[in-house]
Amino acid sequence: MYDLRRLRLLRELKHRGTLAAVAAALSYSPSTVSQQLAQLEAEAGVPLLEPVGRRVRLTAQAEILVAHTEALLERMERAEADIAASLTELTGTLRVAAFQTAALALVPAALTSLRAAHPRLRVHVTQLEPEAALPALLARDFDLVVAEEYPGGAGPRSDVLERQELCRDPLRLAVPGPSRDLDPRSLSGHPWVMEPEGTAARRWATTVCREAGFEPDVRYESADLLVHLRLAERGHAAAFLPDLVWGAGPFSAEPAAPTVALRDLPPGLGARRIFTVVRRGGGGRPAVTAARQALRVAAQTPGPRASESRASGPRASGPRASSAASTSAGSARSA
Repeated sequence: MYDLRRLRLLRELKHRGTLAAVAAALSYSPSTVSQQLAQLEAEAGVPLLEPVGRRVRLTAQAEILVAHTEALLERMERAEADIAASLTELTGTLRVAAFQTAALALVPAALTSLRAAHPRLRVHVTQLEPEAALPALLARDFDLVVAEEYPGGAGPRSDVLERQELCRDPLRLAVPGPSRDLDPRSLSGHPWVMEPEGTAARRWATTVCREAGFEPDVRYESADLLVHLRLAERGHAAAFLPDLVWGAGPFSAEPAAPTVALRDLPPGLGARRIFTVVRRGGGGRPAVTAARQALRVAAQTPGPRASESRASGPRASGPRASSAASTSAGSARSA
């Protein structure tokens, strides 16, 4: 019979990539991890690792063992959820990762609700972008991830993840400075601020500009959308901003009024999906259910939204209050 602890080490190696990363995550020495995997290899009677340069990769037989390990861990996750559901009070620690605007606009209100309803539940929150948070969820560093999907992009698709829609967050063109010309093509020669290369937000923003007929002059790059906002406010750059930014004021819990001229984007391009993700089997944990409900309520809270106002001649925009995001179906579906 295989040792489950050794099987988990093999699974961790698949998700983390190196023996050193596995050792650091589980507080082992690299030599201990290597010895345990060598013993598992002896138990299996076949090679489980093969060298590739200075790293190692799993053999086909190791991949088979990892697949079975995932199933075992899912059953254990469901067992933990059943035990937790049998208790009358939520306790323990829930580890959450959320990207920046969700961490600013949704998480604080959700934490307030959870603290009032479940005072003995400890919630640990890390601000982390989905590109890093989802692999960390698979590696069991988090229990719940708040992630995003831009129009035309592909969200997490895995047999071992479960996704639940939270809301839709409208995306709008932020026009720099006092300009009222809201045609994206008029900004073709203007500097832009966008998220770094390789991110889903950058791919989406570049596509929007190209479909408008120009290549954006990206002079500023930042993963911090508040930096995007400041540059647009001062007239240094055009930007695409989600409505959650207006609920993410650093000095106030109340949603802020838009401070730049905004324009709605064409249908199909103008909203990103916000959703929560857990490992398969973990969605039944009462703490996860409570956190998802608290986030859903926070996403439904009215906040500011800018919309176009019509004036004679060219279209103009002025900020006015409305809802920050409209909720979509909250039913769970396999991610």
